Amino acid sequence: MTVETDSHPSTGPLAAHEPARRGGSIVLVLLVAAGIVAVAVALMTIGRAQAQPYILGVLALLAMVGLFNLFAFAAGIIRFTDRAADDPVMGRIADHAHDGLAVTDPKGHVVYSNAAYLALTGAASPQDVRPIERVFIGNPDVSEAVFRLLKAAREGKRQQEEVRIAGSDGAQGRWLRMRVRPLGQSKREAKYAVWSIADITRDRERQEDVFRELQHAIEYLDHAPCGFFSVSPAADVIYVNATLANWLDYDLAEIGSGGLKLTDIVSGDGAALLTSIVAVPGEVKTEVFDIDLRMRGGRTMPVRLYHKLAFGADGSPGSSRTLVISRTRDEHSDPERAAEVRFMRFFDHTPMAIATVDRGGAVVRANARFAKLAQNLSPDGAANKSIFRTVNARDRGLLIAAINQAAEGQGDIAPVEAMLDGAKERWGQFFVTAVEEDERDTEAAIVYLLETTERRTLENQINQSQKMDMVGQLAGGIAHDFNNVLSAIMMANDFLLNAHKPTDPSFQDIMQIKQNATRAATLVRQLLAFSRRQTLRPQVLDLGDALSDLTMLLRRLIGEKVKLDLVHGRDLWPVKVDVSQFEQVVVNLAVNARDAMPDGGKLTVRTANVTVDEAAQLTHKGMPAADYVRIDISDTGTGIPADIVDKIFEPFFSTKEVGKGTGLGLSTVYGIVKQTGGFVYVDSTPGEGTTFRIFLPRHRAELETQPEAQATNGAAKEAGTEPPKPRPDLTGQGTILLVEDEDGLRSLNARGLRSRGYSVIEAANGIEAMEALDEKDGAVDLVVSDVVMPEMDGPTLLREMRKRNPSLKIIFVSGYAEEAFDKSLPENEQFAFLPKPFALSALVEKVKETMTAS
Repeated sequence: MTVETDSHPSTGPLAAHEPARRGGSIVLVLLVAAGIVAVAVALMTIGRAQAQPYILGVLALLAMVGLFNLFAFAAGIIRFTDRAADDPVMGRIADHAHDGLAVTDPKGHVVYSNAAYLALTGAASPQDVRPIERVFIGNPDVSEAVFRLLKAAREGKRQQEEVRIAGSDGAQGRWLRMRVRPLGQSKREAKYAVWSIADITRDRERQEDVFRELQHAIEYLDHAPCGFFSVSPAADVIYVNATLANWLDYDLAEIGSGGLKLTDIVSGDGAALLTSIVAVPGEVKTEVFDIDLRMRGGRTMPVRLYHKLAFGADGSPGSSRTLVISRTRDEHSDPERAAEVRFMRFFDHTPMAIATVDRGGAVVRANARFAKLAQNLSPDGAANKSIFRTVNARDRGLLIAAINQAAEGQGDIAPVEAMLDGAKERWGQFFVTAVEEDERDTEAAIVYLLETTERRTLENQINQSQKMDMVGQLAGGIAHDFNNVLSAIMMANDFLLNAHKPTDPSFQDIMQIKQNATRAATLVRQLLAFSRRQTLRPQVLDLGDALSDLTMLLRRLIGEKVKLDLVHGRDLWPVKVDVSQFEQVVVNLAVNARDAMPDGGKLTVRTANVTVDEAAQLTHKGMPAADYVRIDISDTGTGIPADIVDKIFEPFFSTKEVGKGTGLGLSTVYGIVKQTGGFVYVDSTPGEGTTFRIFLPRHRAELETQPEAQATNGAAKEAGTEPPKPRPDLTGQGTILLVEDEDGLRSLNARGLRSRGYSVIEAANGIEAMEALDEKDGAVDLVVSDVVMPEMDGPTLLREMRKRNPSLKIIFVSGYAEEAFDKSLPENEQFAFLPKPFALSALVEKVKETMTAS
């Protein structure tokens, strides 16, 4: 135990309220214990009766001492101390520390301070010691910092502030670093705060000296008579001095904010020269380039670059150090320099890649276009080392032979057309010329490279397009003749069906003729659609029924090795598409799937509804959230490589061998789906298979029908029955002028119209039709005319007839598309159209509709 005292030893450290330190003694404790034992033994020897008063006296004395100690400890006069707290080494460390230290109690009174604290706060003696807030009270430069420190002390947190104290009477100011922290982690210790003050004036002065020197260095570099910039490995401009920024008309603040790329300040392909330096691990390379820099306004200036680049041990490049010398003055002061500048500008900005090579094909010098091309062909830099690495291995021998001829001094070397190396198919034309004989030791030839990929692609597309146009014209002509034949067959077949009852033995044979004629008409429509001469008419379609109708055709197309599996979703929404277009989409995808499974496999066609919420969760690009009907066509074939999956919908792109594909199948699928308002996407994994996902927009009938009709249909559906459709009345009266150059087809059409009550006048061509119209004095109710006829075609006939009777109604029938002759008619001409081939019911229905139309 030690007793608290207010006195301080004269030779001890300066401290406020410092406790007196007294060392304990084990000898004293043993002596007290021995005395108590001796008293006890003596009392035992004199007898119990005589010893009793003495025992009571000793106990009373001990009780008084104990009570006195208890009251003294409670009052703080006596306390138990920790031996570690009285450690003289630890005490001297705090007392003689260079930084000022002080401890304050919860009320803010200083309970401890060392000599440095007194000196830094200006206290003359321990009695004058003051807490920090009282030391700097009234100083506006320090008050805010002290307030933050006091707040942290009250909250038991750590805080640090650096403040500058102004000197008095012209004396130099000083910098102080003030810190505060809680004394300990316990609740009682956290109420005490430890303050420290350090004079950091010299540290600050050294920092300011270094900063001023750095400012001077930057100022010298910024205003040097030459430009300077630095580029990161990612080709970002990270520093530009003021001289270069002034040359390029850029603001230094704007450049410092980032976002400026090397390609923004280097004209043409010059940036490729700087980024295509071959890496050598651990070395520092300095290259000299004569290029043009691009100013902010787009103008260029010729410069010479001294480009320094250091590579790490792994070959990775660091940030560059590039010195820029303007060569604009050379154009005016020195004619030779001006000529050199002009040549270098021509050399770097030519659209042809140029390089000089030695006998082994190593690149000695190259322009910017060659550097960029080589960089694209081989990112590892191999093409920058050897020109042979720019050429595919199969054509490399042609270029080697040409360079050998140039090395031997031969002239008129034939150009070399070769496939370029790289992941993509690219082509180039090499022009090789020899150099002067005295220069062949270092440079054997000059090679000019012109990329011809786009030209070859365009030539192939043109050739393919011309071939497809010729095939299309042939298909269209054949289809037109087939339509006339099929129209006659279908018309005659309708007459046979009308003449035979279902119980007749020949009725099934007649129906078989009708079905085959219908199939033939479908094939003709596909030919016309291929030749773009077919009118495509969308209609509301149930995909489940449409795919079921295609099942037999698909099984024949894919063969016996491929298993077909159709999985229909429940309650599919209707869609509005052209039936022939939709069939063509499914057939094209099925054929492609079959070709991708030469050893057999499984073709799965799956349909399902996709709601708005489901569509919003899909990651398909460009498809808005809406209701769709999805058709998935999946195969278990070879899959599509990842490098060409983005090209499969491009016209004329095909992975099949020459002669086995037109390259139009998937582009046709894409065009049809997009024209319908849908979307098509592909998911493919090489070796596992491919899935084409088609999304067709849901057709809502309520947007096209009247509310009354909608309500009626809804009530009928709710009742479970739909109202029976009345059989249409296709009979009529009136005079019809029938113009058709096919005699058999004309007679059948006339017979069918007469059977429905019409009076029919027949004409084999337009001239006969005009004569018949004149004989009737224009008293004709309707004209049904073919479009393609000898002597006078349909559009010419329409114009001549409208001169005599402007209100004359006319129906054109043709195997070609309506748009094929619509452009040859005058504007705003009204007419109806019926595509061939057609059944008798379609003809009389169209006639009745046109006759009754107002």
